[in-house]
Amino acid sequence: MATEEPLDNLDRRILRALQAQGRITYDELAAEVGLSPSAALRRVKRLEEAGVIAGYVALVRAEAVGLGLTAYVNVRLEKQAESSKRNPMDLFRAAVQTWPEVVECVSLTGEMDYLLRVLVQDMAHYARFIADVLLRHPSVQDCKTSFVLDRVKATTAVPL
Repeated sequence: MATEEPLDNLDRRILRALQAQGRITYDELAAEVGLSPSAALRRVKRLEEAGVIAGYVALVRAEAVGLGLTAYVNVRLEKQAESSKRNPMDLFRAAVQTWPEVVECVSLTGEMDYLLRVLVQDMAHYARFIADVLLRHPSVQDCKTSFVLDRVKATTAVPL
């Protein structure tokens, strides 16, 4: 949408409202942003079709479902040999999609190649994941882990 039409103030207000409460009714949304319900619906549909709104989800507290330990794992991959026919990054990217403990994976600049956000039950679960999954992957050369002690700020909202 950014390339077709820039977001106007009403779009931003709609997005802020939906980020705060994704299950808001169109009547409530319309009242909050000063539109009729049909106009609010049209704008939301346009934002969805343009890919500005990627989807709707329920945000589950990890601790409430037994996943009390969060780790951030920096991963360095082996460097691809010129004669090698396999690409370590492609292999790693495919594998990480299958690991349920990894809830986020981003590619980085700097010393390490990837940063993983890992949710596990406890330290024993984490140790099994590292030893049996991550470090056994043929592309992984090294990893360094930091554990979350306290969540100071956590939001899924994009600043608008």
